[in-house]
Amino acid sequence: MIGPGGEQIGVLTIERALAMAQETDFDLVEIAPDAKPPVCKIMDFGKFKYETAVKARETRRNQTHAVIKEMKLRPKIDPHDYETKKAHIERFLRAGDKVKVTVMFKGREQSRPELGIRLLSRLADDVAEDGVVEHSPKNNGGNLVMVIGPTRRKADVKSGAGKPAPRAEVLTDEVELEPQLRKAN
Repeated sequence: MIGPGGEQIGVLTIERALAMAQETDFDLVEIAPDAKPPVCKIMDFGKFKYETAVKARETRRNQTHAVIKEMKLRPKIDPHDYETKKAHIERFLRAGDKVKVTVMFKGREQSRPELGIRLLSRLADDVAEDGVVEHSPKNNGGNLVMVIGPTRRKADVKSGAGKPAPRAEVLTDEVELEPQLRKAN
């Protein structure tokens, strides 16, 4: 038996344990029923249930849900289209989401997987500041698949932690001097 302050009382009969619990206006709760002899504790059971519910709620609130965004590319992608898709991937990574990048091959392109590998390695180098390659390019049917994870956790992104400080602008007097020079001339 364990007392209300956490102290060990010893082995007691059930009647004596119930009487002690009633004297202190607490509940007698069986903690380890499989132990020999079973372990009981004198505690406020309603308060215990409330505290465990609060802890469970807190852990659910701090939990982040893993979101995987997907971006599909072709091996013969136009430079402007590549830049646009790269910008989308960087935005996803900054938001704390993982990105699954798929290079789709059609027809004779399937005989040249090195084009897709070269494209994915170039993309990984371009977004290295915001993300890191979690799964290297793998052949999946007629596609090459690579997963890029963010360098910052999603919880940090939501709370604003790890955000770089805003740059201070340096103003020069050159802007002010030019109109005066024109007036003088």
